[in-house]
Amino acid sequence: MFARLKRIGIDTYMLMLLGAVLLGLVLPARGIAAEGLGRFTYFAVALLFFLYGAKLDPASVRAGMLNWRLQGLTFASTYVLIPVLAMAVAAIFGPLLGPEVATGVVFLGLLPSTVQSSIAFVSIAQGNVPAAICAASLSNLVGVVLTPLLVALFLQVGDGGIDPSAILRIGTQILLPFVLGQVLRPWVGATVQRHRNATLFVDRGAILLIVYSAFGAGTVSGLWAQIPPTALIVLILVMLILLALVFALVAALGRLCGLPDADRSVLFFCGSTKSLASGLPIATALFPAAIVGATVLPVLVYHMAQLLACAVIAQSGARRAARHGMPAA
Repeated sequence: MFARLKRIGIDTYMLMLLGAVLLGLVLPARGIAAEGLGRFTYFAVALLFFLYGAKLDPASVRAGMLNWRLQGLTFASTYVLIPVLAMAVAAIFGPLLGPEVATGVVFLGLLPSTVQSSIAFVSIAQGNVPAAICAASLSNLVGVVLTPLLVALFLQVGDGGIDPSAILRIGTQILLPFVLGQVLRPWVGATVQRHRNATLFVDRGAILLIVYSAFGAGTVSGLWAQIPPTALIVLILVMLILLALVFALVAALGRLCGLPDADRSVLFFCGSTKSLASGLPIATALFPAAIVGATVLPVLVYHMAQLLACAVIAQSGARRAARHGMPAA
């Protein structure tokens, strides 16, 4: 059964994400346990971004920037095209989704690209892997600063607006550890690269903690009782519509600009995906705990949908490359 699920893109980690959501809904942390979980999650996120900084090789970003047209198109897709689409979708469907979830749709649009999964999909599809490494790394390097600034700019919405203290939290919990990881990279980078399983454990463990905390806080505050089941159904449909629009427009952009197949693969997978790993920590730093669960719900739905769809598309691209006798990238 698990082998069949993995073939269509559903792996153990995705099942664990769903499990964290369900656990937060039925058995949320309360009182002292919630406070302890919050402190532990804070330091787990700081460690996560320290490791991101220690792993990211600035040389690969500089080298990949030589293909300025591909990198520019990918960056514009991530930080211009998708945000505009997300804002349009939130404006159209906002009355059906509710204010917190609609805010989450806009927040989704402002996130950087995925790193590991987008590069993996480019590799599977026989695309330009070095360019993908650069595009994904650059997106997340800039996104550490740009995403919070864009959120502060576009999501000043009454009580749901961004508290100025949240910007300080972003600096101390996310930006400072990331910069520290970059500074210490010459001494700790090789060790981090050698222990990939340990860094993967921190990466996924921190995300699972955030998902559980966010949905548990929503349960304790009574948020989920205020969101009707019809809104959740609408959200899933809206995220599928948004993903389909993004896929169609990014694919068309690659064709219109005359990119070769290997580069179009980079634009498609790095320019259409959004990072759950970066999005959840930023959301917990920027939004009140009582509504962060609803705010990250669109990110979670989009993330799972993009993984499923990209897995199928990447495998199709690999088969097409094999038919045409293309060498592995």
